[in-house]
Amino acid sequence: MQTILKFFGVSFSIWAIALVAVFMWGGWQALAIAIILTILEVTLSFDNAVVNARVLERMSPVWQRRFLTWGIIIAVFGTRFILPILIVAIAVALPPFEVAQLALFDPHTYGELLHGVHELIAAFGGMFLLMVALKYFFDSAKEVHWIAVIEKQLARFGRIEAIEIGFALFVLAVIAFLVPHHAEGVLFSGIIGILLFIIMQGISKSFASIAGKAAAASGFALFMYLEVLDAAFSLDGVIGAFAITTDLPVIVAGLGVGAFFVRSITIYFVREKTLDTLIYLEHGAHWAILGLAGAMLTSIFYPIPELITGLIGIVFVVAAYYSSRKLKNAGHVHDEPFS
Repeated sequence: MQTILKFFGVSFSIWAIALVAVFMWGGWQALAIAIILTILEVTLSFDNAVVNARVLERMSPVWQRRFLTWGIIIAVFGTRFILPILIVAIAVALPPFEVAQLALFDPHTYGELLHGVHELIAAFGGMFLLMVALKYFFDSAKEVHWIAVIEKQLARFGRIEAIEIGFALFVLAVIAFLVPHHAEGVLFSGIIGILLFIIMQGISKSFASIAGKAAAASGFALFMYLEVLDAAFSLDGVIGAFAITTDLPVIVAGLGVGAFFVRSITIYFVREKTLDTLIYLEHGAHWAILGLAGAMLTSIFYPIPELITGLIGIVFVVAAYYSSRKLKNAGHVHDEPFS
């Protein structure tokens, strides 16, 4: 109980305050929707917390705290409110201020516009997450494998320079060729997702072995990488939330609190060294990210329910957790359960 209060006490307190505010805003129905959205956000982004933890381990305590303070402000108001407004504004050629007014005072119309640019959002998020997964699996230096029969083969491809970029561009070209409409927008959005990943990786690596001011710059680069990763995970959830309700304050409250819980989970993983003891959890998270990327890209052609997307992540993470616990109890460190 003390551990739960230590790491999640603030999250539960914020959730309680948010639920009271939502209830005063819209009554029992709004309260129920906010709870559903919070659970949905945590479910969809649990694998995000695992990946975040590995990145956060490379950051100083100062930047770890900023991830929880500055980062949550960006996550709630930037990723889940401002960024979708900017995307809609660019896609429909309207001033951002006018789109913001629609979001605040005519959320039904705003929701329709947001659904109208779903292909662009899915292309951006899907390609960024695809790069995250491919970069992890196409790694010839990777020694520990969970689903060894597949992961060992993928690791060998890592000997080819920039193989993940070439593969991602090939996938994007095929999607842009097959998409019935918004082909140019899908291609452009997907390229932006790939470029952002390359830039974030390049900046963080360039400062990795330098101290002093450059180390602070490295912390900032990793911080921004985590925020972009959060955006890639969350944008599709914002669209899904509008399928449940068009009440923007309820959406921001539900998804925002969910984002805070995900950050608390990330801090828990870092402080408790969870990824060092449950060695396959990171593998499961990246398989879940690969599945999420596939679901987002598939949703360009066919609608994918959020329930299915969430189950993809849960199945992989739970299976990886079970394999890790089994391995830990057996006392073997580098056995591969699915060879």
